[in-house]
Amino acid sequence: MNKQEIGKAGEDLAVGHLEARGYRIAARNFRAGRGEIDIIAWAPEGRLLVFIEVKTRKNDDFGGPEAAVTRKKQQTMARAAGAYMMQTGYDWAIRFDTIAVLLRDGRLLEIRHVEDAFFLYE
Repeated sequence: MNKQEIGKAGEDLAVGHLEARGYRIAARNFRAGRGEIDIIAWAPEGRLLVFIEVKTRKNDDFGGPEAAVTRKKQQTMARAAGAYMMQTGYDWAIRFDTIAVLLRDGRLLEIRHVEDAFFLYE
């Protein structure tokens, strides 16, 4: 599998993980300017929109997939989330999550979903 195929497989597994837990997918691969949000979903607990970054890796070396969600990536996600909210007219509660997907030889090893992975003040 090449890098794009691994990323797509990870996102598909993340969507399945979310749906199995009651999330409703609102959008995938939303782009705004230079930013992209992998998954936008409605949380099962009510009126809460969740912006999710999915990182897929073959192993946990170098701190695991979650470590790749840098401060710069967080800021880019926040700008894209703002654009999505403007576009849809949504102005209620939001949350930023990460989902780490570990694959080996195309098989799922583990999914780690971190709710409220980060919060930006600006």
